[in-house]
Amino acid sequence: MDFDVVRTDLGWIGFGLSERGLRITTMPMATREAVEEELRVRGAATPVADPGEWPERLCSCARGDDWSPNGDIDLSQGTEFQRRVWRALLDIPRGETRTYKQVAEQIGRPGAARAVGQAVGANPMPIVVPCHRVVAQNGLGGFGGGLPLKKRLLRLEASS
Repeated sequence: MDFDVVRTDLGWIGFGLSERGLRITTMPMATREAVEEELRVRGAATPVADPGEWPERLCSCARGDDWSPNGDIDLSQGTEFQRRVWRALLDIPRGETRTYKQVAEQIGRPGAARAVGQAVGANPMPIVVPCHRVVAQNGLGGFGGGLPLKKRLLRLEASS
């Protein structure tokens, strides 16, 4: 998997590309070196020769702008259940949230809110596949990048 790193308004974000499209992203980090290490741990080995539009698209995501991946992301990893959850996350409009329970119902698995939470936590493309838009019924729930980042992303999307 080829990779690149881009500086965004939120910090450094790394991404990995497969022949199918965007395969992984990192949470924003303070240093390029930390992002590169995370990418290596996740299987990205070679700097990408041509990152295409991905650096600008990731910067756009980090600003809270509205855009759609248009099918050029690689959701082939994970279980079928996880992929169903991740596709459902792509359907949540910018500036809106859904509960884990609502996502479970959307994918036809009412009662699987905890499993949805685990799938959301395993999201290989944070920010691009907007896991930050999923909240608990009585609060924000968790977020791999920390609750301050989740709040910031939700505010950015609500204001743009």
